[in-house]
Amino acid sequence: METLPMPLESLSASNGGLDEFRITAPREIVALLKQFQDGNLLLNLNGSNGAMLSTTLWSLDPTRGQLSFSADAGAPMTQRLVECDEAVAVGYLDSIKVQFDVQGLVLVRGVGGSAISARLPRELFRFQRRNSFRVRPLLRSSPVARVRHPVIAEMQLALRVIDVSIGGCALFLPEDVPAIQPGMVMNQVQIDLDADTRIVANVRLQHASVLNPEAKGARLGCEFVQLGKDAERALQRFIDQTQKRRRLMSLD
Repeated sequence: METLPMPLESLSASNGGLDEFRITAPREIVALLKQFQDGNLLLNLNGSNGAMLSTTLWSLDPTRGQLSFSADAGAPMTQRLVECDEAVAVGYLDSIKVQFDVQGLVLVRGVGGSAISARLPRELFRFQRRNSFRVRPLLRSSPVARVRHPVIAEMQLALRVIDVSIGGCALFLPEDVPAIQPGMVMNQVQIDLDADTRIVANVRLQHASVLNPEAKGARLGCEFVQLGKDAERALQRFIDQTQKRRRLMSLD
């Protein structure tokens, strides 16, 4: 999943406008943003000067028309972003990419921490990934992804596969494992989906979201990087078979 802003001009030209993607109803905008806040989901703020900050929506005040993002006031990237005064925010709600402009960026320091304040957007855009149908592997298969931590080379991980599509997968990162930052690429990840399906692929972490407190971990949304043809065929076969088995189970 790509965390960079979608090129709206080219999308408009190829789709006869942007109305298909645009949301302007204030209540609907607030409802979507509330999902990011309640789920503590990551948003990437992309500044015009190349600054990019991964953050979460800290507060939402529809009455005042304001929102704020968590930020480290001392981080150089925070300072670079605020210098832009405006940025494009990109995040994901499951398979839906949400994008909106944030204007009037101001760094606010307080006793409990610091935040980047901005005006509530008047419109946002939703882009549904229609070509990446995701399936949850059957519980009895216990699928895992064996990967080396991208920062701690000696740390080998076996992460549970939450779901998978032809374009990527979601992995479960236990809370006692050091965090992995969005944008990092994990090379030669071995993914064992069942006894008959094993693929090796490079994956890029696109976003991470905090699951419910009882889960004690985070969901990592990953994108396959240049998946080989053999691996793609094996993965498509696994997805098709999983769909068929789930349909049969629903009939029992």
